[in-house]
Amino acid sequence: MSENFAALLDESLNTLEMQPGTIVSGVVLDLDKEWVTVHVGLKSEGVIPLDEFKDVEGKVDITVGDEIEVALEAVEDGYGETRISREKARKISAWKNLEEALETGEFVTGKVLNRVKGGFSVEVDVIKAFLPGSLVDIRPVKEAPELENTIQEFKVIKLDYKRNNVVLSRKAVLEQINSAEKVELLKNLEEGQIVKGIVKNITDYGAFIDLGGLDGLLHITDISWSRVVNPKEALNLGEEIEVKVLSFDKEKLRVSLGLKQIQNDPWEGIEGKYSVGGIYEATVSNLTDYGCFAELEQGVEGLIHLSELDWTNKNIHPSKVVTLEENIRVMILELDNEKRRISLGLKQTKPNPWLEFENKYNIGDSVEGSIKSITDFGVFVGLEGDIDGLIHLSDLSDNENPEEDLKNYNKGDKLSCIIFGIDAERERISLKISDE
Repeated sequence: MSENFAALLDESLNTLEMQPGTIVSGVVLDLDKEWVTVHVGLKSEGVIPLDEFKDVEGKVDITVGDEIEVALEAVEDGYGETRISREKARKISAWKNLEEALETGEFVTGKVLNRVKGGFSVEVDVIKAFLPGSLVDIRPVKEAPELENTIQEFKVIKLDYKRNNVVLSRKAVLEQINSAEKVELLKNLEEGQIVKGIVKNITDYGAFIDLGGLDGLLHITDISWSRVVNPKEALNLGEEIEVKVLSFDKEKLRVSLGLKQIQNDPWEGIEGKYSVGGIYEATVSNLTDYGCFAELEQGVEGLIHLSELDWTNKNIHPSKVVTLEENIRVMILELDNEKRRISLGLKQTKPNPWLEFENKYNIGDSVEGSIKSITDFGVFVGLEGDIDGLIHLSDLSDNENPEEDLKNYNKGDKLSCIIFGIDAERERISLKISDE
């Protein structure tokens, strides 16, 4: 009986490739607090540290009698020890699977661990791999924190066993999946069609919408009929929205989308709502160096030019007159429905100090004021209503050299003047020094 057993054992040893790294099946014979004894059909059993069988919670995942795969580290002739490793067996098996995936192009499943320099660390079985940032998605992404601790499919694009280097691509997986979805999508996509999509990426100039395998651009100007300064304030990543296909290039696979276009155009029938010369309520929507924009209703916006903000302050920033989201009254000065342009006036809703001055005074009347500024051609005098009148250099005195008399005047000096010219339309008042 013993002779037959010995013969069988010798035969089994001869059939095995007794090389370090060979993976063989074994049976768990015993467990203690530190070691697992495994019989692999050799003359001596092997032992493996118990830690190699513990899961992330520290629990042992085997029992006596379980059949497991192990890697041979050293094989003796019956007089020494047999050294085996379960961890190495798992790594060898994992590397073989990765090699097959590289050759066949099949996808592998891995867990995205954390962000590292240049990309992400990914665990595929027991092998640590690298996912470059440029291969995370079809479109470039900066952070992608939502990927961490998630299970994803990848394509193996580079493998170096000696350097323990594995490079993965999630982009290749998405492209392959999307290519099939694109084919189906392209069959039915038409201009003017309303489709559903997921907000995939938000930029300063708009957002990219995933239509199900094909991305379309929703430009910032097509998000809303109202002014949109920051697309992130109007859209949320991962949000499902309905959009209209504005244009579609099948050859270049470019899709232009619109969100505002599925809503009623507020400019339709605009001339029936508003008229030139009419005064309306509006909300300040934007400030610029050349004026400010005010919204009459959602999507209907007009420009108040700097010159139309105030009767007397011509060269100040709009922020000195109005504030963002302030409710104001404006007059429509011009309305061009075809070009979608409205010119508004703020000062026109307030009394015109030039007209008030013209209605109150006549040529020849005496007025008093203080010198506001002195120029080479004359003196500007501040009058009531915060308007200015000009005493031209030639009207300062009867001397042949009035330039010399100009030196006698200083900013802030009070003067008594005579009105000899009023042009409220051109906002001009001519004065001369009173003889009294």
